[in-house]
Amino acid sequence: MGLEAETNSWLPGEGSFGNPGTTVAYAIYDPLIKRSEDGELQPYLAESMEPNEDLSQWTLTLRPDVLFHDGTPLNAQALKTIFDTYLTAPTSNVATTLAEVTSLEVVDDLTVRYVLEAPNAAFPDVLTLAPGWPFSPTAAARFGPDAGANPVGTGPFRFVSWQRDSALEVERNEDYWQEGLPYLDGITFRPIPDEDTRLASLQSGDIHALQTLRQSTVARAREFDGVDNYEFLGNNSGVSLINTSRPPFDDVRVRQALAYSIDQPALIDVLGGTGLTPEATQYFSPDSPYYSEKAAEAYPTYDVERAQELYDDYINDPERSDGQPVGTDLSFTYNCPPDPSLNELSQLYQSFWSALGMDVQLNTVEQAAHIQNALAKDYDAQCYRVGSQRDPYVVLGDAFTPGPLNVTGYTSPVIDENLEILRTTTGVEARRAAVEEISLDLAENVPNVFTGYTLTDVAVRDEVKNVDGWTFPDGTMGNGAADATTMWGFVWLAD
Repeated sequence: MGLEAETNSWLPGEGSFGNPGTTVAYAIYDPLIKRSEDGELQPYLAESMEPNEDLSQWTLTLRPDVLFHDGTPLNAQALKTIFDTYLTAPTSNVATTLAEVTSLEVVDDLTVRYVLEAPNAAFPDVLTLAPGWPFSPTAAARFGPDAGANPVGTGPFRFVSWQRDSALEVERNEDYWQEGLPYLDGITFRPIPDEDTRLASLQSGDIHALQTLRQSTVARAREFDGVDNYEFLGNNSGVSLINTSRPPFDDVRVRQALAYSIDQPALIDVLGGTGLTPEATQYFSPDSPYYSEKAAEAYPTYDVERAQELYDDYINDPERSDGQPVGTDLSFTYNCPPDPSLNELSQLYQSFWSALGMDVQLNTVEQAAHIQNALAKDYDAQCYRVGSQRDPYVVLGDAFTPGPLNVTGYTSPVIDENLEILRTTTGVEARRAAVEEISLDLAENVPNVFTGYTLTDVAVRDEVKNVDGWTFPDGTMGNGAADATTMWGFVWLAD
């Protein structure tokens, strides 16, 4: 399996699990909670998870007779040790995510209770990611600082070896708790960051499968003979982040002018997404139950005259927020990582905004620094990705309440009011209505200028089967190869 990137550690709470790391994790670990085909959260490794009446406590029951790869049992005490010793440690990168949990209580041998500081209808979503991937606390203690290089989970495959930046190998877990799984004897995961090299390796048969989030790569993979594509259009989308915490972007007229002046189809074409991905207007794609037609209609569409009116209104305003003299054109820097398609994207943004009179300087920033700049709000405007398959309370709460993940600096009473609805109710219609109100607020105030949704792909040689056909233990269909990740226990090779 050819991956987009390497992961720094395989221990939940220590590793930075992006899409590549998550697809490896699904071989070694089982998630307590997963999403079904219709997007609903359901127990997977857990047998059940139920809230109390006000959603401030969640009781989780484990399946019986599940063993970690080292032969120790998965039980309530193991979950508590993982939580207390590792996930909430000061050095844990998920401690903030779990900060709302005041305690994890052992109820009986297979049952724990998560006690929250306040009601949260979306809490089970937390357990779909690293905080919900149980690992052996016995093995973690034995390996100590090297635990991240020696992962021990309950998953369909056992860890064999890891040569950083080269290959990670796993082998079939003969004692797996799901009878008959996995089908494969083993998997080798290879980080191959260059898109062209990864594609060439698939075409030549050097690898059986690859993952990609690049639209141009998806288009090319579609043309290969003997290759099947498992594509997924989720809620991830490309945007330009606008730093609303600094002038002139604290003025909605400027942000609206930026949005009205861009031709989204042209931007999508530069990214190789023409015919693959629709134009984005909000945090949720047309495939999501939280997508809003009203928000799509309200989002600014290509209208150069309207963009010019808004821009001129701002620069000729004696009370303009940047303190510059009336009539002074705006000058700012646009940041993006050094990828050829992103360079073209930046140049196109520059041409659209320069046509209004703006002086836009382009700045290339390496990926790690690019992310840090966003978290520190140390930028004017920059390319980025937003959105995920997670619960809207998590996605929108992270993005638009005070904190480092609010990378645009934008907040709103409308958003706060509707986040409270999302936090305190499980009613589907009420939650959809709340998301729509937030999406309408974002369409009007434009902290993000959207391009297109991100089509992801797991492209495989045609002998690789059932990449998206995984199911829950009760037979419910899962959500496929979401975000170019795979539940490897269900994959097989044809004769």
